Amino acid sequence: MSNLNANESNEVTAETILVGDAATSAGTTTKNVVDSSHPLYIHPSDYPGMSLVSTVFDGRGYGGWRRAVIIALSAKNKLGFTDGSLAVPISDPALVKALIRCNDMVLSWHLNSLSKEIAESVLYSVSAKSLWKDLEDRFGQASGAKLFQLQKELSVVIQGNTSISTYFTKMKSLWDELDALNTFSSCTCDRICGAKKKSVKAHEDERLLQFLRGLNDTFIGVRSNILMSSSLPSIGQAYSLIVQDEK
Repeated sequence: MSNLNANESNEVTAETILVGDAATSAGTTTKNVVDSSHPLYIHPSDYPGMSLVSTVFDGRGYGGWRRAVIIALSAKNKLGFTDGSLAVPISDPALVKALIRCNDMVLSWHLNSLSKEIAESVLYSVSAKSLWKDLEDRFGQASGAKLFQLQKELSVVIQGNTSISTYFTKMKSLWDELDALNTFSSCTCDRICGAKKKSVKAHEDERLLQFLRGLNDTFIGVRSNILMSSSLPSIGQAYSLIVQDEK
């Protein structure tokens, strides 16, 4: 099915791209049309040299980079090549060629979004999904050392000479990276109860206090008003109040 050299060990085929039951039965006879809504459609503006994200991944901040790549792939209707949800008939030779071509395109996008060292380590991946799984196994696993590092960075973040916006952005990026590691889980029971609501509220209040604790003393007035509220506001509401005070 592929024009690659027959001696090459990692031959790209429809089966190596599609995962599990994603490929439909070989006996399918339904006529398939690759239009602009089809995952195998390649827009004229798409080309192998483009990058999905503005910042390449160099081994740090995997959670944020991963999120940006997923959003970009979803916008291009190519997420199925990475998460294994793609389903196309493999009995149609034309679709098989389009499948291999799109897989190579997505592979190129991934490689362009990685630093030179990391890209070289996954250069011979035969599918976009196998490349993605390799990165997930290496960088996507939560570890005690990573959690310790993030918590340590959070504990020393203060406003200092920066603006409220810069300070909040720094803190929120650390919170988002912690969330990407799934370090917080709340009640998942099906019955109606207040446990989940209380758990999420306590989690948000903890982060609000972290944010308030790092503010400069010039905001002691608005900080005191927030803390004396009968019910602590959301982080967004508190941020708005402090920015108004800053102005």
